Amino acid sequence: MPEGPSILILREETERFAGQRILRVEGNSKVDLQRLQGQRVKALRSWGKHFLIELEDVVVRIHLLLFGSYRIDERKDAAPRLSLGFANGELNFYGCSVQFLQPPLSEHYDWRCDTLADDWDAELALTKLQAMPATLACDAILDQQVFAGAGNIFKNEVLFRIRVHPLSPLGALPAGKLKELVSEVRQYAFDFLAWKKAFVLKQHWQAHRQSRCPRCAIPLSKAKLGRTQRQSYYCEQCQRRYA
Repeated sequence: MPEGPSILILREETERFAGQRILRVEGNSKVDLQRLQGQRVKALRSWGKHFLIELEDVVVRIHLLLFGSYRIDERKDAAPRLSLGFANGELNFYGCSVQFLQPPLSEHYDWRCDTLADDWDAELALTKLQAMPATLACDAILDQQVFAGAGNIFKNEVLFRIRVHPLSPLGALPAGKLKELVSEVRQYAFDFLAWKKAFVLKQHWQAHRQSRCPRCAIPLSKAKLGRTQRQSYYCEQCQRRYA
């Protein structure tokens, strides 16, 4: 599943379509795509894992789910879920969710929760975490209402960085450690973005999909943990399990 930094890159790559009028609409999405014909793109935005196309009277929300993808000025062999043609190119989405939202976007999204947004509010995130003491650390990082854009790579890398076992409940973490979790999620979002743009993201993974702990030189544990049951990679020796 593409995480927030990948969607921000998509937004940057499609910026030239802002202000353009939609000249062609195709796709096998079940929503009324012809509603988009002839509308002008007011803005292209991202919130967490959502790519947002703001039009004159509707917002198109794209979620790439687990295996979705996109192509700019080219197509895959598969049928697109949504294909938009402009005078200066085309934008194609595959294997994704396409939904319509009624503006304004402020009624649907709080940019203070987006880990890459200028409006990010660390205190708000901390307050939300403090209100869910029974939630496991591995589930908390994946909560999009707290850390919009954070995914499984974030979870594994951040918990390794701050030396916290994924099965630690938030209520058991010292106050300083909880603040560190919030700050490192934000920091990792920008690290992820920079490494992704440089095509070196995987080279910087310390825990995610790794076999040995780079600190302890012992095998990392691998298991589907927590309510989300997403794959976790962690070190039983240097990542403390708070109880």
